Amino acid sequence: MKRDSKLSGILHVLLHMAEMESAVTSELMARAMHTNPVVIRRILSGLRDAGFVRSEKGHGGGWKIARPLTEITLRDVYDSLGAPQLFSIGNRTESPECLVEQSVNAALGRALEEAKALLLDRFGAVTLAQLREDFHARMLASGKIIDLEQSHAI
Repeated sequence: MKRDSKLSGILHVLLHMAEMESAVTSELMARAMHTNPVVIRRILSGLRDAGFVRSEKGHGGGWKIARPLTEITLRDVYDSLGAPQLFSIGNRTESPECLVEQSVNAALGRALEEAKALLLDRFGAVTLAQLREDFHARMLASGKIIDLEQSHAI
């Protein structure tokens, strides 16, 4: 089953944007992330609506982080992406007549709701500033210099 990597990808883009002094074009981000600029613009327009990024027009224009990274959590970004499905596990039938399947659905439903609540609480406790700090520590330990213009897959 294909995993939804949109959250991971946009967090990746946001952290690269945070490292840039000037606005970053969707074309540059798309090249680095191996996708189409339209995909980047669509995602960033949703983040703009949420107040996390802003776009600048004209020469030298592009996208910039609009709020301090300490004010943006993984949960905020997740919610701005439309709160995508977290788990691929689900019920075989949503409204079964079989009493056994009703029991299975009830148990799975409770467990998945508890897991979702825990995961979303954790997302809410992690800021982009914490991710940036971890990235900087990893960069220092590796001796590498990483920038958005280096093409790499997400």
